[in-house]
Amino acid sequence: MEPVHGESKRDCWTVTFGNAYNQEERVVCAGYDNGDIKLFDLKTMSLRWETNIKNGVCSLEFDRKDVNMNKLVATSLEGKFHVFDMRTQHPTKGFASVSEKAQKSTIWQVRHLPQNRDIFMTSGGAGSLHLWKYEYPAQRSKKDSEGAEMGVAGSVSLLQNVTLSTQPISSLDWSPDKKGLCVCGAFDQTVRVLIVTKLNKV
Repeated sequence: MEPVHGESKRDCWTVTFGNAYNQEERVVCAGYDNGDIKLFDLKTMSLRWETNIKNGVCSLEFDRKDVNMNKLVATSLEGKFHVFDMRTQHPTKGFASVSEKAQKSTIWQVRHLPQNRDIFMTSGGAGSLHLWKYEYPAQRSKKDSEGAEMGVAGSVSLLQNVTLSTQPISSLDWSPDKKGLCVCGAFDQTVRVLIVTKLNKV
């Protein structure tokens, strides 16, 4: 997948699969250095949606890959992340989203908790981890003035944060088996295994 002839080629920094709820449906979402986010439909081999978040996109992840598209989190260079509600696509406005300024430095990675897809962790350039929870709105969609369905974004709240290193935490993953068990790697040549407790109470 590459730009059509004559379009400028941007650096693709991150990709993620999603919408794999049966044997046929698949999408790939790609994030670029100029802030572009493009959603490609692999079934029709076409561009399904695109937007721009004004800063280089460092990490993308659907809350789950094997269900109908639900939520997508995109992290960026200057400490901001965006949560897109992927259930309702408006013909002109696309998907509803909420953004949050987590810190001043790059957010390198986002990972959703496998046992609860409304909770996710971001890792930052200042050596910190932030644990977030997404709250759904009372109604996830509404009709605009012309009768077209449009999504309604929810809200994001910070549950906990910790600074582990003076160097960026560039990689992060949760255990699919043990709830709260995670591992992260940083630019200080250290791999840290962590346990996050009380996740059943949020």
